[in-house]
Amino acid sequence: MPTDELNLLRRGQVEVLGRMPWGSNATLLAQVCGGGDSESAEREGGGGEGGSIQAVYKPRRGERPLWDFPAGLDKREVAAYQLSEALGWGIVPETVLRDDLPYGVGSLQRFVPFQTEEHYFSLYEDDAHHPQLRTICCFDLLANQTDRKSGHCLLALEGGRIWAVDNALSFHVEPKLRTVIWEFGGEAIPDHLRADAARLVDQGLPDDLCALLDPDERDALLRRARHVADDRSRFPIDGSGRAYPWPLV
Repeated sequence: MPTDELNLLRRGQVEVLGRMPWGSNATLLAQVCGGGDSESAEREGGGGEGGSIQAVYKPRRGERPLWDFPAGLDKREVAAYQLSEALGWGIVPETVLRDDLPYGVGSLQRFVPFQTEEHYFSLYEDDAHHPQLRTICCFDLLANQTDRKSGHCLLALEGGRIWAVDNALSFHVEPKLRTVIWEFGGEAIPDHLRADAARLVDQGLPDDLCALLDPDERDALLRRARHVADDRSRFPIDGSGRAYPWPLV
């Protein structure tokens, strides 16, 4: 059942508050109010006329062209959310694709209030965070993440939950893993993560996820899931020392 936040993202009125710093593509902070038709919202699980949340809006027209990814990175942001939900991991904030936003089609992701002084490198220093960081590491293997910077791991202000954001450069057919998360290299992938990957293979990709990827990308995702599900699978080791994004944070 969709959450109130997801319903707001899908149907709410969006007001752009300003541009968020440092991103190479246009990344906007927005306020999302209301939820469209209250009757349909009630049927789908809440999030009617009331309510307001902040969101990160990435308009497609603000993307910088890349030689190795086609236009439409916003779809990959949404695909990352759909993959996280299909696995049952809940590590990507609610994200939707809309074509009625102030600057045109783009992704809209719930903004997570986070501890600004924390990022992957600082979080790793606390062993208590390692299970969540292993989950993000495994997620990046499945999604073929090519840009997992340290600052893309956000520790929520409340509850101790770590979120993985900025997932646009994912789902390429060719192996392109670039990440700062290499400390688990050589460890066996935990059984519960392998079991979730196996379930994804057995049940197939959900329709909402399939709609966001082309056939070759879907096939490559399932190949990676089969590899992760294998009972001999381990987190990879970067022998080259070059499979890092830049900047690191």
